[in-house]
Amino acid sequence: MEEVDQFTKWATNLQSIAQAGLHYGKDGFDRERYEQVRKIAGEMMQAKTGLPKEQIKTLFLGDEGYQTPKIETRAAIFKDDKILLVRERMAQEWSLPGGWNDYDQTTAQNCVKEAREESGRIVKPVKLIAVQDRNHHNKPILVTHVTKVFYLCKEISGEFVPNDETDACDYFALDNLPKLSLDRNTKEQIEMCFKATKDPNWETVFE
Repeated sequence: MEEVDQFTKWATNLQSIAQAGLHYGKDGFDRERYEQVRKIAGEMMQAKTGLPKEQIKTLFLGDEGYQTPKIETRAAIFKDDKILLVRERMAQEWSLPGGWNDYDQTTAQNCVKEAREESGRIVKPVKLIAVQDRNHHNKPILVTHVTKVFYLCKEISGEFVPNDETDACDYFALDNLPKLSLDRNTKEQIEMCFKATKDPNWETVFE
């Protein structure tokens, strides 16, 4: 597993401390100091990555409240020993239907919503395949940790309609996968889904 470098860890820790202080702090002078620490953390990340200031504010300084990992869901949908993948319109690479967990959805509800929006399928989650830390499995390594939740889903109905996010949808055998969006899912993660659908005693992977 690729490690986050020490400089990035320092900047991330400063950002986390400042964000928690701004959330819990009551004293005006303390909050001003936490704002300064947060600003310095952002400048450190900008110097490290070379990203524009506005992008740093969105990706690195955009959260509020106590800093926690983001959550992403992925739906594993099978038919005739093939898995359903969608092609991301911008990247032209393939992935399991899924995306960021909306604030008002459980992970299972979000999985159903994303499957419908990206693949046109109405599904029912039937098994929790895995709960993984993204940085342990996917690249590039991100500053903000992401918890990836994979569900095995039963397809009920529906058909694909091109949309703003995906422009194609199809089923693939494990030995004939298309070009994958590796920041969303790797071949190893898809292979894990194949194993889960064939094993009635599958135990959820936690990592």
